[in-house]
Amino acid sequence: MREIVTIQVGDYANYIGSHFWNFQDELLGLAEDPGADPVFKNGLLDMDVFYRAGETQQGIFTYCPRMISIGSRGSLGSLSTSGTLYGNIPSADSMAIATWTGNAARSVAEPYKKNLFLQSLSEEDHDDSGIPASDSKEGDSSHRRERDKDRIECLENGVNSWTDYSKVQYHPKTLYELKGSWADVNKFDDYGIGRDVIAEGSHAEEMNERLRFFIEECDHIQGIQFIVDDSGGFSSVAVEYLENIADEYANTPVLLYNVRDPVSHALPINQRGLITRALHDAVSFSKLASFSKLMVPVGLPSLRSNLSPLLHVKDEKLFYSSAIYAAAIHSISVPFRLEPLRPSTNSTYASGALEIGEIVHLLAGQARQNPVTILDLAMPAPSFTENNRGAILKYLNPLTPEIGEDDEDPYAVESVTVHGALHSGCNRALISQVKNSICAEYEGRSIKLKFLHLSMFLCPLPIPLPFPSIFTSRVGRHGELLEHEFEGGEPKGSLDVESVPIAARLRSSKAILPFIETRYMNLHKYGLARGSRGDELLRDWGFGREEVEDMGENMSRMLLALDPLSEEASSDSD
Repeated sequence: MREIVTIQVGDYANYIGSHFWNFQDELLGLAEDPGADPVFKNGLLDMDVFYRAGETQQGIFTYCPRMISIGSRGSLGSLSTSGTLYGNIPSADSMAIATWTGNAARSVAEPYKKNLFLQSLSEEDHDDSGIPASDSKEGDSSHRRERDKDRIECLENGVNSWTDYSKVQYHPKTLYELKGSWADVNKFDDYGIGRDVIAEGSHAEEMNERLRFFIEECDHIQGIQFIVDDSGGFSSVAVEYLENIADEYANTPVLLYNVRDPVSHALPINQRGLITRALHDAVSFSKLASFSKLMVPVGLPSLRSNLSPLLHVKDEKLFYSSAIYAAAIHSISVPFRLEPLRPSTNSTYASGALEIGEIVHLLAGQARQNPVTILDLAMPAPSFTENNRGAILKYLNPLTPEIGEDDEDPYAVESVTVHGALHSGCNRALISQVKNSICAEYEGRSIKLKFLHLSMFLCPLPIPLPFPSIFTSRVGRHGELLEHEFEGGEPKGSLDVESVPIAARLRSSKAILPFIETRYMNLHKYGLARGSRGDELLRDWGFGREEVEDMGENMSRMLLALDPLSEEASSDSD
């Protein structure tokens, strides 16, 4: 067994995680559905890598994500922190012994109402008719479609919590709310606030105990998939967690995604807000990078204008943008779950299995020692036809912000994952066709990469019911491109698109330089320069001069590793 423990810290990280686990749940359902496409039944994707088996006190079998979710108080919507599988576990507060004998007034908040989608899930769980969907009458099919349209519409018009569209059952050790933080992210928006909250009570101890529970039941953990919303106070919460991981599980590699939603990119309205934002970004990046061997910054200011014209993303809706990032993270995780093939095995369905430790070494452990990696996505991926040969690089769009060009970087290292690729129409491309096409495309570049790893899998990304309508009318039912786009056609969702081919890429290259340089220069300008206006703010956050200088040196080393001639980094290292 090569288990992975997933940690999600912050509300937007949980929005992404909710989609990610919906993808996994859909794959599990399709593997057991007799009417599903056989491509979902090849068995080469080991779901036990991300899931744990167990049973309730009543002896009922359970299969839950091996995951810890940390969010602000009140962010779980209608879901209890104990999940739904094992009943309501009383909290410490509810079991406290009462010693007050005087009059007391009790105030009870209105319970969070389940939306139509969650209500329908509850009805399905309690439906014991036992009649398979395939045996239902034709009229029932149209009724189900109308019902599903209503369920999707309720999500399109109003998602207030990541649990509003989650269809996954969670273990009681999974969900944790930070007491003292707020559901209103505007009040939890800088590094210092998160540091204050994590210092209160026993938060760190409780979070570490949950991690210990999941890790100790693993046979052979291959690593930790860590997703953090680093736009505010949850960044410092994640640093505390990562520091504990580095102390207790030093040999366990961490793949860190630091994510941001488009709304968080809005500029503050005054000078103090701009300085606070600049210092938060610099401190957050430096501290997170110091405790992770591979970091992947994710989060564009706009997905509507920076992605494929085949997608229609509403930037202001977290339900939309998080679906894109979840699809990319799912695709990057595919090689971690592929069964390693023997050299003599025919790779008809898959090729290129990797473990987290191997991809960390591949991208961050080469001669340049660059721990910050760029994430690119093609969704849907182009068809691998003769006429479209060599088009994959053109379709890959960066999901990492503030990057430059890397066409002239001979030390670049890349890991590309393609799954569900099509050849023509709805016909699946062979693994050999995908490999030959991509290798030929890279060979045709004037500047060759230092190293390329390629992973391929026949199974596409399934589109579950709780998924936003983001596809234009040119996208067909299986992600194929139709010849014509219907003018004024409504965006398509899961009722019209069942699956899509995906290509995702992690690349270590000097294109990440602008991202690091911005944070490095802001730390110097507002935190280290004589008379800097952010000096008092950093002290309020608990950082002395020496620790701020260490952050600057940390980023300086990153810059020098990527560009030995960097003037900014050279001046700091002198």
